[in-house]
Amino acid sequence: MIIEQCITVMLVDDHAMIREGYRSLLKKQPRLEVIAEAADGAEAYLKFKQYQPDLVIMDLSLPKQGGLETITRIKRQDPAVKILVFSMHLNPLFALQAIKAGALGYVTKSSTPTILIEAIYTVYAGDHILSPDMAQSLALEKTGHEYIALQSLSTREFEIFRMLAESHSKQEISLTLNISPKTVSNCHYLIKNKLNVSSDIELIYLAIRMNVINLFEPSRKA
Repeated sequence: MIIEQCITVMLVDDHAMIREGYRSLLKKQPRLEVIAEAADGAEAYLKFKQYQPDLVIMDLSLPKQGGLETITRIKRQDPAVKILVFSMHLNPLFALQAIKAGALGYVTKSSTPTILIEAIYTVYAGDHILSPDMAQSLALEKTGHEYIALQSLSTREFEIFRMLAESHSKQEISLTLNISPKTVSNCHYLIKNKLNVSSDIELIYLAIRMNVINLFEPSRKA
């Protein structure tokens, strides 16, 4: 008799009720065991080092340390870990940046539970997967110069760009991403060059125009 290995999972989302929903759903599935949870990026990194789960399911909009930076740090700690992003963001730029950071899958929170479960097993197997709505958005995405410029940003640059557009100070960004203020300033300069903007106002307008930030969604201050 062959006993299939259990897949250990860590859930990362800042809403306790959403994590409870994940846990209840995964509990009903074969081979899946939730062994850890985290409510922000910094806690997720510490919990990952403590519990070493096989797979991490995480949101991108996290306090204290953004999801993209958290993915990067976790993958640096353990390149073999499988990461699936489960996010409200339908903007293809977030999916591309998450994959660039090391995630294998990206599922939007408007997806059905069946799609999420399928993505979990697919990512654990080492394959890439996008939810159908995200795949469609990627296929329909414009290939204009602004979109191409945003694609050229590194994961860290994209995270800093998003935080600057949400009016976080350089000091806040420095503390959140655990990098020096000088690094933030250097990245700020490079971001403006890559995006061909001359001021922070233009940078904010670009972020709004490309749906990187939502004016009706409160920014997450660290």
